[in-house]
Amino acid sequence: MDATVLAVTSKGTVRGFRRGGTAVFLGIPFAQAPVGALRFGAPTPVTPWDGERDATAYGPTAQRGDAGITLIPEPSVPGDATLNVNVFAPVDRDPDATLPVLVWIHGGGYTSGSPASRWYDGDAFARDGVVVVVISYRIGFDGFGLIDGAPSNRGLRDQIAALEWVRDEIGAFGGDPARVTVAGQSAGGGSVLALMASPAASGLFHGAMAISPAIGAVPADTARRFAARVAELAGVSADRDGFAGVPEERLVELQKAAGKPPRGRAIASLTALLDDGLPLGPVIDGDVLPRHPLDVLAEGTGVPLVIGSTDDEFTMLTARYRGLLRFVPVSLALAVLGLGRSRRRAYLARTRRQGTAAILGGYATDRVIRATVSRVAWARGVALTWVYRFAWPSPVLGGACHCLDVPFWFDHLDADGVSAIAGDAPPRSLAAQLHGAAVAFARDGDPGWPAWDATARRARVFDGAASVPFVETDAYADVAPLV
Repeated sequence: MDATVLAVTSKGTVRGFRRGGTAVFLGIPFAQAPVGALRFGAPTPVTPWDGERDATAYGPTAQRGDAGITLIPEPSVPGDATLNVNVFAPVDRDPDATLPVLVWIHGGGYTSGSPASRWYDGDAFARDGVVVVVISYRIGFDGFGLIDGAPSNRGLRDQIAALEWVRDEIGAFGGDPARVTVAGQSAGGGSVLALMASPAASGLFHGAMAISPAIGAVPADTARRFAARVAELAGVSADRDGFAGVPEERLVELQKAAGKPPRGRAIASLTALLDDGLPLGPVIDGDVLPRHPLDVLAEGTGVPLVIGSTDDEFTMLTARYRGLLRFVPVSLALAVLGLGRSRRRAYLARTRRQGTAAILGGYATDRVIRATVSRVAWARGVALTWVYRFAWPSPVLGGACHCLDVPFWFDHLDADGVSAIAGDAPPRSLAAQLHGAAVAFARDGDPGWPAWDATARRARVFDGAASVPFVETDAYADVAPLV
Protein backbone atom coordinates (compact mmCIF):
# COMPACT_ATOMS: atom_id res chain seq x y z
CA MET A 1 0.00 0.00 0.00
CA ASP A 2 1.36 3.39 -1.00
CA ALA A 3 1.04 6.79 0.69
CA THR A 4 -2.10 7.91 2.51
CA VAL A 5 -4.61 10.18 0.75
CA LEU A 6 -7.45 12.11 2.37
CA ALA A 7 -10.81 13.39 1.20
CA VAL A 8 -13.15 15.60 3.21
CA THR A 9 -16.84 14.77 2.78
CA SER A 10 -19.82 16.43 4.44
CA LYS A 11 -19.97 13.51 6.91
CA GLY A 12 -16.29 13.57 7.79
CA THR A 13 -12.78 12.87 6.50
CA VAL A 14 -11.92 9.54 4.88
CA ARG A 15 -8.41 8.13 4.64
CA GLY A 16 -7.56 6.08 1.59
CA PHE A 17 -4.31 5.14 -0.08
CA ARG A 18 -2.39 5.86 -3.24
CA ARG A 19 -1.85 3.02 -5.71
CA GLY A 20 0.29 4.25 -8.56
CA GLY A 21 -1.60 7.18 -10.03
CA THR A 22 -4.89 6.31 -8.35
CA ALA A 23 -6.34 7.52 -5.07
CA VAL A 24 -8.30 4.57 -3.67
CA PHE A 25 -10.99 4.86 -1.01
CA LEU A 26 -12.76 1.64 0.00
CA GLY A 27 -15.85 0.95 2.07
CA ILE A 28 -17.11 4.52 2.55
CA PRO A 29 -20.63 4.26 4.03
CA PHE A 30 -23.43 6.03 2.18
CA ALA A 31 -26.15 4.78 4.55
CA GLN A 32 -26.37 3.26 7.99
CA ALA A 33 -26.01 -0.48 8.45
CA PRO A 34 -29.38 -2.09 7.54
CA VAL A 35 -29.62 -4.23 10.66
CA GLY A 36 -31.83 -4.36 13.74
CA ALA A 37 -34.67 -1.86 13.46
CA LEU A 38 -33.27 -0.68 10.10
CA ARG A 39 -33.48 -4.11 8.49
CA PHE A 40 -36.08 -4.11 5.71
CA GLY A 41 -36.20 -0.33 5.95
CA ALA A 42 -35.33 2.36 3.43
CA PRO A 43 -31.65 3.41 3.51
CA THR A 44 -30.98 5.80 6.38
CA PRO A 45 -28.43 8.65 6.15
CA VAL A 46 -25.04 8.14 7.77
CA THR A 47 -24.25 9.85 11.05
CA PRO A 48 -21.25 12.23 10.75
CA TRP A 49 -18.00 11.14 12.37
CA ASP A 50 -15.02 12.90 13.95
CA GLY A 51 -11.41 12.41 12.91
CA GLU A 52 -10.29 10.32 9.95
CA ARG A 53 -12.32 7.28 8.94
CA ASP A 54 -10.27 4.40 7.56
CA ALA A 55 -11.10 3.64 3.92
CA THR A 56 -8.24 1.31 3.04
CA ALA A 57 -10.11 -2.02 2.99
CA TYR A 58 -13.27 -3.22 1.30
CA GLY A 59 -16.38 -2.74 3.39
CA PRO A 60 -18.85 -5.48 4.31
CA THR A 61 -20.87 -6.92 1.44
CA ALA A 62 -24.55 -7.82 1.19
CA GLN A 63 -23.44 -11.16 -0.25
CA ARG A 64 -22.85 -13.63 2.56
CA GLY A 65 -20.62 -16.69 2.76
CA ASP A 66 -18.82 -18.52 0.01
CA ALA A 67 -20.41 -17.76 -3.36
CA GLY A 68 -18.67 -20.75 -4.92
CA ILE A 69 -17.11 -20.68 -8.37
CA THR A 70 -18.37 -17.68 -10.31
CA LEU A 71 -17.32 -16.16 -13.62
CA ILE A 72 -16.34 -12.94 -11.86
CA PRO A 73 -14.48 -13.41 -8.55
CA GLU A 74 -16.69 -11.48 -6.12
CA PRO A 75 -15.70 -12.22 -2.53
CA SER A 76 -17.95 -11.78 0.47
CA VAL A 77 -16.80 -9.52 3.29
CA PRO A 78 -18.47 -10.06 6.71
CA GLY A 79 -19.98 -7.22 8.69
CA ASP A 80 -23.13 -5.15 9.08
CA ALA A 81 -22.34 -1.87 7.30
CA THR A 82 -23.02 -3.26 3.82
CA LEU A 83 -24.17 0.00 2.23
CA ASN A 84 -20.85 1.47 1.14
CA VAL A 85 -18.98 2.68 -1.92
CA ASN A 86 -15.47 2.32 -3.34
CA VAL A 87 -13.98 5.37 -5.06
CA PHE A 88 -11.09 5.49 -7.54
CA ALA A 89 -9.83 8.92 -8.56
CA PRO A 90 -6.72 10.36 -10.23
CA VAL A 91 -4.11 11.37 -7.67
CA ASP A 92 -2.42 14.11 -9.68
CA ARG A 93 -5.58 15.89 -10.77
CA ASP A 94 -5.98 19.64 -10.79
CA PRO A 95 -7.26 20.68 -7.34
CA ASP A 96 -10.10 22.50 -9.07
CA ALA A 97 -10.86 19.60 -11.42
CA THR A 98 -14.41 18.56 -12.16
CA LEU A 99 -13.96 15.18 -13.79
CA PRO A 100 -16.59 12.87 -15.30
CA VAL A 101 -17.86 10.14 -13.00
CA LEU A 102 -18.72 6.50 -13.74
CA VAL A 103 -20.90 4.75 -11.15
CA TRP A 104 -20.72 0.94 -11.40
CA ILE A 105 -23.45 -1.50 -10.27
CA HIS A 106 -22.41 -5.16 -9.94
CA GLY A 107 -24.49 -8.06 -11.22
CA GLY A 108 -25.38 -11.41 -9.71
CA GLY A 109 -29.01 -12.04 -10.61
CA TYR A 110 -30.19 -9.68 -7.83
CA THR A 111 -29.33 -12.43 -5.30
CA SER A 112 -25.52 -12.47 -5.26
CA GLY A 113 -22.54 -10.40 -6.36
CA SER A 114 -20.17 -8.07 -4.59
CA PRO A 115 -18.51 -4.68 -5.15
CA ALA A 116 -15.34 -6.07 -3.52
CA SER A 117 -13.96 -7.52 -6.76
CA ARG A 118 -10.63 -6.46 -8.21
CA TRP A 119 -12.26 -6.70 -11.65
CA TYR A 120 -14.06 -3.48 -10.73
CA ASP A 121 -10.95 -1.53 -9.74
CA GLY A 122 -11.15 1.84 -11.47
CA ASP A 123 -7.41 2.46 -11.93
CA ALA A 124 -7.57 2.55 -15.74
CA PHE A 125 -10.50 4.97 -15.66
CA ALA A 126 -8.66 7.17 -13.17
CA ARG A 127 -5.61 7.06 -15.46
CA ASP A 128 -7.83 8.41 -18.22
CA GLY A 129 -9.43 11.16 -16.16
CA VAL A 130 -12.64 9.49 -14.96
CA VAL A 131 -13.62 9.06 -11.31
CA VAL A 132 -15.15 5.62 -10.62
CA VAL A 133 -17.60 4.82 -7.83
CA VAL A 134 -18.49 1.14 -7.26
CA ILE A 135 -21.64 0.84 -5.16
CA SER A 136 -23.23 -1.84 -3.00
CA TYR A 137 -26.91 -2.59 -2.46
CA ARG A 138 -29.04 -5.11 -0.63
CA ILE A 139 -29.66 -8.25 -2.65
CA GLY A 140 -31.96 -11.25 -2.48
CA PHE A 141 -35.06 -11.20 -0.30
CA ASP A 142 -33.57 -8.60 2.06
CA GLY A 143 -33.19 -6.27 -0.91
CA PHE A 144 -36.13 -7.10 -3.19
CA GLY A 145 -38.66 -9.25 -1.33
CA LEU A 146 -42.10 -7.59 -1.25
CA ILE A 147 -42.89 -7.52 2.46
CA ASP A 148 -46.03 -6.14 4.06
CA GLY A 149 -45.15 -3.26 6.35
CA ALA A 150 -41.75 -2.61 4.70
CA PRO A 151 -40.80 -0.27 1.86
CA SER A 152 -40.58 -2.01 -1.49
CA ASN A 153 -37.51 -2.22 -3.71
CA ARG A 154 -35.03 -1.69 -0.91
CA GLY A 155 -32.14 -2.71 -3.16
CA LEU A 156 -33.19 -0.16 -5.77
CA ARG A 157 -33.60 2.46 -3.05
CA ASP A 158 -30.04 1.66 -1.94
CA GLN A 159 -28.78 2.32 -5.47
CA ILE A 160 -30.63 5.64 -5.53
CA ALA A 161 -29.18 6.56 -2.12
CA ALA A 162 -25.70 5.77 -3.45
CA LEU A 163 -26.34 8.06 -6.44
CA GLU A 164 -27.47 10.77 -4.02
CA TRP A 165 -24.19 10.28 -2.16
CA VAL A 166 -22.36 10.78 -5.47
CA ARG A 167 -24.32 13.96 -6.11
CA ASP A 168 -23.49 15.34 -2.68
CA GLU A 169 -19.95 14.08 -2.09
CA ILE A 170 -18.13 13.30 -5.33
CA GLY A 171 -16.72 16.82 -5.55
CA ALA A 172 -14.42 15.90 -2.65
CA PHE A 173 -12.77 13.35 -4.96
CA GLY A 174 -12.52 15.60 -8.02
CA GLY A 175 -15.71 14.41 -9.66
CA ASP A 176 -18.41 16.51 -11.30
CA PRO A 177 -21.93 15.70 -10.01
CA ALA A 178 -23.31 17.12 -13.26
CA ARG A 179 -21.41 14.55 -15.38
CA VAL A 180 -22.41 11.19 -13.90
CA THR A 181 -22.77 8.03 -15.98
CA VAL A 182 -24.37 5.02 -14.30
CA ALA A 183 -23.25 1.63 -15.63
CA GLY A 184 -23.75 -2.00 -14.73
CA GLN A 185 -23.57 -5.53 -16.06
CA SER A 186 -26.15 -8.33 -15.97
CA ALA A 187 -28.40 -7.55 -12.98
CA GLY A 188 -26.40 -4.33 -12.74
CA GLY A 189 -27.39 -3.55 -16.32
CA GLY A 190 -31.01 -4.36 -15.50
CA SER A 191 -30.71 -2.04 -12.51
CA VAL A 192 -29.57 0.72 -14.85
CA LEU A 193 -32.77 0.31 -16.89
CA ALA A 194 -34.85 0.31 -13.71
CA LEU A 195 -33.14 3.51 -12.54
CA MET A 196 -33.88 5.11 -15.91
CA ALA A 197 -37.55 4.29 -15.29
CA SER A 198 -37.62 5.47 -11.67
CA PRO A 199 -38.82 9.00 -10.92
CA ALA A 200 -36.83 8.88 -7.67
CA ALA A 201 -33.58 8.60 -9.67
CA SER A 202 -34.38 11.43 -12.08
CA GLY A 203 -31.54 13.94 -12.37
CA LEU A 204 -29.03 11.82 -10.47
CA PHE A 205 -27.20 10.68 -13.62
CA HIS A 206 -26.72 12.02 -17.11
CA GLY A 207 -25.73 8.96 -19.13
CA ALA A 208 -26.27 5.23 -18.80
CA MET A 209 -24.59 1.99 -19.86
CA ALA A 210 -26.61 -1.23 -19.68
CA ILE A 211 -24.17 -4.09 -20.28
CA SER A 212 -25.82 -7.49 -20.85
CA PRO A 213 -28.90 -6.24 -18.98
CA ALA A 214 -30.99 -8.83 -17.12
CA ILE A 215 -34.08 -6.69 -16.84
CA GLY A 216 -35.77 -6.60 -13.46
CA ALA A 217 -39.52 -5.97 -13.54
CA VAL A 218 -41.28 -8.39 -11.20
CA PRO A 219 -45.08 -7.90 -11.14
CA ALA A 220 -46.31 -7.09 -7.64
CA ASP A 221 -48.62 -10.13 -7.54
CA THR A 222 -45.72 -12.42 -8.43
CA ALA A 223 -43.57 -10.83 -5.73
CA ARG A 224 -46.33 -11.29 -3.15
CA ARG A 225 -46.72 -14.97 -3.99
CA PHE A 226 -42.98 -15.49 -3.69
CA ALA A 227 -42.92 -13.73 -0.31
CA ALA A 228 -45.80 -15.89 0.88
CA ARG A 229 -43.90 -19.01 -0.15
CA VAL A 230 -40.76 -17.87 1.71
CA ALA A 231 -42.85 -17.10 4.79
CA GLU A 232 -44.47 -20.53 4.60
CA LEU A 233 -41.08 -22.22 4.48
CA ALA A 234 -39.85 -20.08 7.37
CA GLY A 235 -42.96 -20.70 9.46
CA VAL A 236 -43.57 -16.97 10.00
CA SER A 237 -46.12 -14.39 8.95
CA ALA A 238 -45.46 -12.76 5.57
CA ASP A 239 -44.84 -9.31 7.01
CA ARG A 240 -41.99 -7.25 8.39
CA ASP A 241 -42.43 -8.48 11.95
CA GLY A 242 -42.45 -12.09 10.80
CA PHE A 243 -39.39 -11.87 8.59
CA ALA A 244 -37.48 -9.81 11.18
CA GLY A 245 -37.10 -12.96 13.24
CA VAL A 246 -35.48 -14.93 10.40
CA PRO A 247 -31.65 -14.63 10.36
CA GLU A 248 -30.25 -13.30 7.11
CA GLU A 249 -28.31 -16.49 6.34
CA ARG A 250 -31.45 -18.58 6.87
CA LEU A 251 -33.46 -16.26 4.62
CA VAL A 252 -30.92 -16.79 1.85
CA GLU A 253 -31.44 -20.56 2.11
CA LEU A 254 -35.22 -20.14 2.08
CA GLN A 255 -35.26 -17.88 -0.97
CA LYS A 256 -33.31 -20.56 -2.85
CA ALA A 257 -35.76 -23.22 -1.76
CA ALA A 258 -38.73 -21.05 -2.74
CA GLY A 259 -37.26 -20.58 -6.19
CA LYS A 260 -36.86 -24.29 -6.90
CA PRO A 261 -39.42 -25.76 -9.33
CA PRO A 262 -41.96 -28.18 -7.89
CA ARG A 263 -41.39 -31.86 -8.66
CA GLY A 264 -42.35 -32.60 -12.25
CA ARG A 265 -42.58 -28.91 -13.16
CA ALA A 266 -39.00 -28.23 -14.26
CA ILE A 267 -39.84 -27.44 -17.90
CA ALA A 268 -42.80 -25.23 -16.94
CA SER A 269 -40.62 -23.38 -14.43
CA LEU A 270 -37.87 -22.88 -17.02
CA THR A 271 -40.42 -21.56 -19.51
CA ALA A 272 -41.78 -19.18 -16.87
CA LEU A 273 -38.24 -17.99 -16.14
CA LEU A 274 -37.64 -17.27 -19.83
CA ASP A 275 -41.02 -15.57 -20.19
CA ASP A 276 -41.27 -13.66 -16.93
CA GLY A 277 -37.73 -13.26 -15.65
CA LEU A 278 -36.25 -13.79 -12.21
CA PRO A 279 -38.53 -14.08 -9.15
CA LEU A 280 -36.38 -11.64 -7.17
CA GLY A 281 -35.43 -8.23 -8.51
CA PRO A 282 -36.91 -4.76 -8.93
CA VAL A 283 -40.66 -4.92 -8.38
CA ILE A 284 -43.24 -2.88 -10.29
CA ASP A 285 -44.57 -1.30 -7.13
CA GLY A 286 -46.30 1.86 -8.38
CA ASP A 287 -43.79 3.89 -6.40
CA VAL A 288 -40.03 3.60 -6.89
CA LEU A 289 -40.64 1.59 -10.07
CA PRO A 290 -44.14 2.63 -11.09
CA ARG A 291 -44.19 0.85 -14.45
CA HIS A 292 -42.23 -1.67 -16.47
CA PRO A 293 -38.96 -0.05 -17.62
CA LEU A 294 -39.73 -0.84 -21.28
CA ASP A 295 -43.02 1.07 -21.02
CA VAL A 296 -41.22 4.11 -19.61
CA LEU A 297 -38.40 3.90 -22.15
CA ALA A 298 -40.98 3.70 -24.94
CA GLU A 299 -41.84 7.32 -24.20
CA GLY A 300 -38.63 8.20 -26.01
CA THR A 301 -37.20 10.32 -23.23
CA GLY A 302 -34.33 9.79 -20.86
CA VAL A 303 -30.58 10.14 -20.74
CA PRO A 304 -28.24 8.93 -23.51
CA LEU A 305 -27.77 5.17 -23.34
CA VAL A 306 -25.18 2.60 -24.43
CA ILE A 307 -26.60 -0.93 -24.45
CA GLY A 308 -25.45 -4.30 -25.75
CA SER A 309 -24.52 -7.86 -24.92
CA THR A 310 -22.04 -10.61 -25.54
CA ASP A 311 -23.04 -12.87 -28.42
CA ASP A 312 -23.19 -16.08 -26.42
CA GLU A 313 -24.15 -15.09 -22.88
CA PHE A 314 -25.46 -18.49 -21.71
CA THR A 315 -24.63 -20.83 -24.59
CA MET A 316 -22.01 -22.52 -22.44
CA LEU A 317 -24.71 -23.76 -20.03
CA THR A 318 -25.95 -26.33 -22.55
CA ALA A 319 -22.56 -27.19 -24.07
CA ARG A 320 -21.97 -29.92 -21.48
CA TYR A 321 -25.10 -31.70 -22.73
CA ARG A 322 -24.06 -31.60 -26.38
CA GLY A 323 -23.80 -35.38 -26.66
CA LEU A 324 -27.22 -36.02 -25.17
CA LEU A 325 -28.99 -33.17 -26.95
CA ARG A 326 -27.80 -34.23 -30.39
CA PHE A 327 -30.60 -36.80 -30.33
CA VAL A 328 -33.26 -34.12 -29.66
CA PRO A 329 -34.80 -32.29 -32.65
CA VAL A 330 -34.16 -28.63 -32.00
CA SER A 331 -37.56 -27.55 -33.28
CA LEU A 332 -39.23 -29.90 -30.81
CA ALA A 333 -37.09 -28.62 -27.94
CA LEU A 334 -38.00 -25.01 -28.73
CA ALA A 335 -41.67 -25.98 -28.94
CA VAL A 336 -41.46 -27.54 -25.48
CA LEU A 337 -40.01 -24.24 -24.24
CA GLY A 338 -43.09 -22.44 -25.54
CA LEU A 339 -41.88 -20.92 -28.80
CA GLY A 340 -44.76 -20.94 -31.27
CA ARG A 341 -44.49 -22.52 -34.71
CA SER A 342 -44.19 -19.40 -36.88
CA ARG A 343 -41.74 -17.68 -34.53
CA ARG A 344 -39.80 -20.92 -34.18
CA ARG A 345 -39.35 -21.22 -37.92
CA ALA A 346 -38.31 -17.58 -38.24
CA TYR A 347 -35.87 -17.89 -35.35
CA LEU A 348 -34.21 -21.04 -36.68
CA ALA A 349 -33.91 -19.48 -40.13
CA ARG A 350 -31.96 -16.55 -38.69
CA THR A 351 -29.73 -18.14 -36.06
CA ARG A 352 -26.05 -18.64 -36.81
CA ARG A 353 -25.69 -21.40 -34.24
CA GLN A 354 -25.40 -25.09 -35.12
CA GLY A 355 -26.61 -28.09 -33.14
CA THR A 356 -29.36 -28.47 -30.57
CA ALA A 357 -27.17 -27.68 -27.54
CA ALA A 358 -25.80 -24.46 -29.04
CA ILE A 359 -29.21 -23.34 -30.29
CA LEU A 360 -30.92 -23.97 -26.94
CA GLY A 361 -28.19 -22.14 -25.05
CA GLY A 362 -28.41 -19.39 -27.63
CA TYR A 363 -32.17 -19.27 -27.22
CA ALA A 364 -31.76 -18.63 -23.49
CA THR A 365 -29.20 -15.93 -24.33
CA ASP A 366 -31.51 -14.33 -26.84
CA ARG A 367 -34.67 -14.47 -24.73
CA VAL A 368 -33.11 -13.18 -21.52
CA ILE A 369 -30.52 -10.67 -22.76
CA ARG A 370 -30.20 -10.03 -26.50
CA ALA A 371 -33.91 -9.55 -27.19
CA THR A 372 -33.95 -7.05 -24.31
CA VAL A 373 -31.22 -5.05 -26.06
CA SER A 374 -33.29 -4.95 -29.23
CA ARG A 375 -36.53 -4.09 -27.39
CA VAL A 376 -34.89 -1.23 -25.54
CA ALA A 377 -33.35 0.19 -28.71
CA TRP A 378 -36.72 0.07 -30.48
CA ALA A 379 -38.55 1.47 -27.46
CA ARG A 380 -36.19 4.43 -27.16
CA GLY A 381 -37.15 5.73 -30.58
CA VAL A 382 -35.23 8.92 -31.34
CA ALA A 383 -33.63 9.16 -27.89
CA LEU A 384 -29.86 8.85 -28.18
CA THR A 385 -28.98 5.15 -27.99
CA TRP A 386 -25.80 3.37 -29.00
CA VAL A 387 -25.93 -0.40 -29.47
CA TYR A 388 -23.00 -2.82 -29.50
CA ARG A 389 -22.20 -6.53 -29.74
CA PHE A 390 -19.25 -8.18 -27.98
CA ALA A 391 -18.29 -11.01 -30.32
CA TRP A 392 -14.78 -12.05 -29.26
CA PRO A 393 -14.90 -15.76 -28.28
CA SER A 394 -13.36 -17.01 -25.08
CA PRO A 395 -10.48 -19.40 -25.85
CA VAL A 396 -11.32 -21.17 -22.57
CA LEU A 397 -15.11 -21.46 -22.48
CA GLY A 398 -15.89 -20.98 -26.16
CA GLY A 399 -18.09 -18.23 -27.51
CA ALA A 400 -18.49 -14.68 -26.25
CA CYS A 401 -19.91 -15.76 -22.91
CA HIS A 402 -21.51 -13.89 -20.04
CA CYS A 403 -19.11 -11.65 -18.06
CA LEU A 404 -16.27 -12.09 -20.58
CA ASP A 405 -16.39 -8.42 -21.58
CA VAL A 406 -16.19 -6.94 -18.07
CA PRO A 407 -12.36 -6.88 -17.69
CA PHE A 408 -12.17 -5.36 -21.18
CA TRP A 409 -14.48 -2.49 -20.20
CA PHE A 410 -12.29 -1.87 -17.14
CA ASP A 411 -9.02 -2.44 -19.07
CA HIS A 412 -8.02 -4.74 -16.24
CA LEU A 413 -6.90 -7.91 -18.01
CA ASP A 414 -4.29 -8.64 -15.34
CA ALA A 415 -6.84 -9.05 -12.53
CA ASP A 416 -6.97 -12.37 -10.72
CA GLY A 417 -9.33 -14.79 -12.40
CA VAL A 418 -9.41 -13.14 -15.82
CA SER A 419 -7.29 -15.87 -17.41
CA ALA A 420 -9.84 -18.48 -16.29
CA ILE A 421 -12.39 -16.96 -18.63
CA ALA A 422 -10.31 -15.04 -21.20
CA GLY A 423 -7.18 -17.17 -21.47
CA ASP A 424 -3.57 -16.21 -20.87
CA ALA A 425 -3.30 -13.66 -23.68
CA PRO A 426 -6.55 -11.71 -24.08
CA PRO A 427 -6.12 -8.99 -26.73
CA ARG A 428 -5.16 -5.71 -25.12
CA SER A 429 -6.18 -3.90 -28.28
CA LEU A 430 -9.75 -5.06 -27.65
CA ALA A 431 -9.59 -3.77 -24.08
CA ALA A 432 -8.39 -0.44 -25.45
CA GLN A 433 -11.44 -0.35 -27.75
CA LEU A 434 -14.07 -1.12 -25.09
CA HIS A 435 -12.46 0.90 -22.34
CA GLY A 436 -11.88 3.80 -24.72
CA ALA A 437 -15.56 3.76 -25.68
CA ALA A 438 -16.61 3.85 -22.01
CA VAL A 439 -14.22 6.73 -21.27
CA ALA A 440 -15.42 8.68 -24.31
CA PHE A 441 -19.06 8.17 -23.33
CA ALA A 442 -18.47 9.26 -19.72
CA ARG A 443 -16.38 12.24 -20.81
CA ASP A 444 -18.10 13.40 -24.02
CA GLY A 445 -21.47 11.67 -24.11
CA ASP A 446 -20.59 9.75 -27.28
CA PRO A 447 -18.88 6.32 -27.35
CA GLY A 448 -17.54 6.82 -30.87
CA TRP A 449 -19.84 5.06 -33.33
CA PRO A 450 -23.15 5.99 -35.01
CA ALA A 451 -26.21 5.99 -32.80
CA TRP A 452 -28.97 3.44 -33.35
CA ASP A 453 -31.91 4.39 -35.54
CA ALA A 454 -34.96 2.46 -36.72
CA THR A 455 -33.78 2.44 -40.33
CA ALA A 456 -30.19 1.20 -40.21
CA ARG A 457 -30.26 -0.35 -36.71
CA ARG A 458 -26.47 -0.06 -36.48
CA ALA A 459 -24.29 -1.52 -33.77
CA ARG A 460 -20.61 -1.50 -32.98
CA VAL A 461 -19.12 -5.01 -33.10
CA PHE A 462 -16.23 -5.64 -30.71
CA ASP A 463 -14.40 -8.76 -31.88
CA GLY A 464 -10.74 -7.92 -31.48
CA ALA A 465 -9.94 -8.19 -35.18
CA ALA A 466 -10.76 -4.82 -36.66
CA SER A 467 -8.12 -2.10 -36.66
CA VAL A 468 -10.88 0.47 -37.08
CA PRO A 469 -14.34 0.45 -35.48
CA PHE A 470 -16.58 -2.03 -37.27
CA VAL A 471 -20.23 -1.03 -37.40
CA GLU A 472 -22.80 -3.57 -38.53
CA THR A 473 -26.25 -2.82 -39.94
CA ASP A 474 -29.21 -4.66 -38.40
CA ALA A 475 -26.86 -6.23 -35.89
CA TYR A 476 -29.59 -7.89 -33.80
CA ALA A 477 -31.68 -9.15 -36.72
CA ASP A 478 -31.38 -12.76 -35.53
CA VAL A 479 -33.49 -12.03 -32.41
CA ALA A 480 -36.22 -10.14 -34.29
CA PRO A 481 -38.62 -13.14 -34.07
CA LEU A 482 -38.37 -12.96 -30.27
CA VAL A 483 -38.96 -9.21 -29.91
